[in-house]
Amino acid sequence: MKPKMIGKITVDIGMTLLLMLLMAFELIGRTAHEWIGVGMFALFIVHHILNRKWTENLFHGRYTPYRILQTVSAGLVFLAMMGLMVSAVLSSREVFTFLPIRGGRSLGRMLHMICSYWGFLLFSFHLGLHWNMIMGMARQLRGKPSKLRVRLSRVAGVLMAAYGVYALIHRDIPDYLFLQTPFVFFNFDEPIIFFYGDYIAIMGLMIWIGYYFSKLFMWLIKRRWDRSNHI
Repeated sequence: MKPKMIGKITVDIGMTLLLMLLMAFELIGRTAHEWIGVGMFALFIVHHILNRKWTENLFHGRYTPYRILQTVSAGLVFLAMMGLMVSAVLSSREVFTFLPIRGGRSLGRMLHMICSYWGFLLFSFHLGLHWNMIMGMARQLRGKPSKLRVRLSRVAGVLMAAYGVYALIHRDIPDYLFLQTPFVFFNFDEPIIFFYGDYIAIMGLMIWIGYYFSKLFMWLIKRRWDRSNHI
């Protein structure tokens, strides 16, 4: 595997891990949350530098349905990250207090909450769109999986997605997405492993949706190609 690809994978894994930590805002403490957020944004910038060719080709080439899906997904993740950065500066009580900004903390907190949860789901969905590529790299390292392993992984994916739906509702994520409540509830008596278990399942659900969306779009492209060749 090329060093640049290793770098991309390392950065993406780092972003995923930091994102999971950031979702436990009150459980890890405000100071840690703000500094981890700075690290997340730094990795986000590095991610775009490493993938700058994709950005450079944004207005070149033909847009297939799958490319449109990828571009819209990436654009929404970018908007969520920009919203998070702006709202983090407005609502900061630790890292950005040196900036001459007065007021806007209430607006910043609400914007931060909505961008956090939409960003979490969109980031996971975007990861799912590239899951086929991730599995391809895994096959290069470990070889082609057996039919039994493929079936077991599919069953595990369905179970993860099903539990992810439950966790999404159990954790009141829809309320945070649409600002039905002004505050995020954290159960400090709950073992943190349960919290992360639920959020991993929610991420798994969105990856699963993204993966099968990509397969559906690729199937539509193939079907359209086959039809055009038979005309």
